[in-house]
Amino acid sequence: MNQSEKARHFKSLHVPGKPVALYNIWDAGGAKALAKAGAAAIATGSWSVAAAHGYRDGEQIPLDFVVGIAGRIAQSVDLPLTVDFEGGYAADPETLTANVRRILSAGAVGINFEDQIVGGDGLYPISEQVERIRAVRRAGELEAVPLFLNARTDLFLKADATGHADLIEAALERGRAFAEAGADGFFVPGLAQPELIERVCRESSLPVNVMMRGELQRIDQVAGLGVARASYGPGPYFAALEDLTRRFGEI
Repeated sequence: MNQSEKARHFKSLHVPGKPVALYNIWDAGGAKALAKAGAAAIATGSWSVAAAHGYRDGEQIPLDFVVGIAGRIAQSVDLPLTVDFEGGYAADPETLTANVRRILSAGAVGINFEDQIVGGDGLYPISEQVERIRAVRRAGELEAVPLFLNARTDLFLKADATGHADLIEAALERGRAFAEAGADGFFVPGLAQPELIERVCRESSLPVNVMMRGELQRIDQVAGLGVARASYGPGPYFAALEDLTRRFGEI
């Protein structure tokens, strides 16, 4: 498949009730292993990519490095690749467009794009994030790639789980605005209560992505809730390091 075909295929994998499983990796070796194991698509995790190369999360790993890693992964497997691109390494729309074009030029067909202010406090106001999403959309148009823009809200990650029910309306408001601005998916990491996930899936016009962590580990746990995409964030990296250190201890 060429890049545009991969992008269209990737979008078709987002089916509510039949979620695509994205077991986030951090290098080309991991991508090849998952491709061999039967993965439908490949996804990076920003935390894992940064940590695997000695950096902290939060856009601390240099952009050039991220682009290079994405390129190696894209060249190593014939599967759609989506990159966890955090806040796009820019606040202003013009630079943001240029940065996303670099990720697409490396071979990716999708990005995660979050609404928290990386290196700052809180979230971007909806109006600002809408302009940022439009800037990401322009990158896809300029590169002639039907980019899958997975719009992430950090509302739930920044709040205690006991207050998540009170944030649903605010999250849905963001989701509606993101959809109107051109997002293709809505990512709600941190939300783990089944009844709340089900409500977001029911009321969102976009396919919903949840992060599998804690008690949420199996795809069948969220399929019935209407989820269209299940990703594992830094979980696979933590598990790999635990296995590495355990095996070292055993010798």
